[in-house]
Amino acid sequence: MNCPCCSGKTYEECCKPFHTGEKNAPTAEALMRSRFSAFAIPNGKYLMETTSPGKRQFHNTKDLQEWGEINEWTKLEIVDKPSLTKVEFKAFYTDEDGQKQVHHELSKFKMIQNRWFYVSGEFLD
Repeated sequence: MNCPCCSGKTYEECCKPFHTGEKNAPTAEALMRSRFSAFAIPNGKYLMETTSPGKRQFHNTKDLQEWGEINEWTKLEIVDKPSLTKVEFKAFYTDEDGQKQVHHELSKFKMIQNRWFYVSGEFLD
């Protein structure tokens, strides 16, 4: 199966090792891609585990899992990487009403104990 993150690689050689805990994402972009794949699969547990510990109180695994399940995640486009800790992307999906949507975000990531975590996102247009 092609990886949902649109890397051009198979899921097994791309995001799966991050989802299974076999490896940690080596860059903020890799983590962002693996999180998109985790919405597409879906894998709410991975999404929660890769959210910065200080921000987890604002999220819960059930809601993250459900957000992945009710939408069909169709494409990821990396728009810009303005720094090592920021990734701008567009996530394309079809919502539960069959409407095509684009989630455009500038995400902030932080490395804690040699592991990348999602901190926050700023919605764009």
